[in-house]
Amino acid sequence: MIHNPLSQTKILLGVTGSIAAYKAADLASKLTQSGAQVKVILSDAATKFISPLTFQSVTGQPAYVDADLWGAQAHVLHIGLAHEADLLLIAPATAHTIAKLAQGSADDLLSLTALALGTDEDSAPLLIAPAMDAGMFGHAATQENLRVLVERGAVIIGPEQGHLASGLVAKGRMTEPLEILGHVRYQLSGRGPLRSRKIVVTAGATQEPLDPVRYLSNRASGKQGFALAQAALDAGADVTLISGPTHLLAPVGTNYIQVRSAEEMSAATLQACQTAHALLMAAAVADFRPAQHSNQKIKKSAGLPTIELARNPDILAAVKDQRAKFGHPKVLVGFAAETKDLLANARGKLKAKGLDLIAANDVSAADAGFAVDTNRITLLHADGQQEELPLMSKAEVAAEIIKRIIPLLDKESGS
Repeated sequence: MIHNPLSQTKILLGVTGSIAAYKAADLASKLTQSGAQVKVILSDAATKFISPLTFQSVTGQPAYVDADLWGAQAHVLHIGLAHEADLLLIAPATAHTIAKLAQGSADDLLSLTALALGTDEDSAPLLIAPAMDAGMFGHAATQENLRVLVERGAVIIGPEQGHLASGLVAKGRMTEPLEILGHVRYQLSGRGPLRSRKIVVTAGATQEPLDPVRYLSNRASGKQGFALAQAALDAGADVTLISGPTHLLAPVGTNYIQVRSAEEMSAATLQACQTAHALLMAAAVADFRPAQHSNQKIKKSAGLPTIELARNPDILAAVKDQRAKFGHPKVLVGFAAETKDLLANARGKLKAKGLDLIAANDVSAADAGFAVDTNRITLLHADGQQEELPLMSKAEVAAEIIKRIIPLLDKESGS
């Protein structure tokens, strides 16, 4: 069963005294919207930047401050918070907080709770997103403290190069909430049904250069392939994502390989598939490329050019041959993006490419296919089974496809 690894999880968000605390409210909101139960602990300094009420409003859960240490349950509050947490995330984490964590100092509710987590293999993960001004992150003391924390199992997220509160541009800016969310999701996904399985996903369109400024391509955005990579990660897989040019952010945890042309995608895919358990070929690879590539921009003053085309490599056919020789990948999934004769063309591709499963979709539909966030697909199996899925988000489509390759992989492995 594939599910959102954040659903029903209990996350503690620690917020410390940095101007980046305003981003923590957005992060808390995103975590909550993703299905997590989020409780917040603010340091005393953090409350100078943002109020506990802000976090209570966006999470619907308590937000604790140091004063709560002196309440009726003060002697067990930090223990209870630590023991019920599936993950502790500190964002932003100041240099002072990082130093306290490394030294085991526990003089406020957040540091007490962090210490109560423990550091054994059953402890909840500790994720730290540093935020500090120029020079502080690179200081030898901060770097040593981070090294100690990593050695104990903590995960450090960022920081990024950017504009800081002082007006300087340097490394110290807190990683954006959406990327931090991806790190949290990845940390919670390692126990899924595809753990220890290697999955290769291709995504996006290829670009076939005509001259230094022009290329042949198509309208594929890469959204379905990136959703497949995320769904495979959620199921615990080791994921390699091979994509043509796109504006999308690769899911945290993928081995992300960026390519441009069909020939580059072919080489990368064949290499990655040598040890892969499954290939999900969602990329919209250009069938043709210009036979000649001009080293200079083709000028319109030279007249109307004649462009001769050459065939691009058939990646699925090459993977089929490689699988016949070496046994990998065990499962091969393709996509058929068509504008007419959808099922006939998909069945032909399923048979010709030796696929175990093909997802067929009509890309001429306004609400499915290229560039939109929804898709309507028909799944055709090698054994003749046919499933029509209703219109759903591409994330939901991806989860449905991953759900179906799990038994195929189990069958191949004999489990």
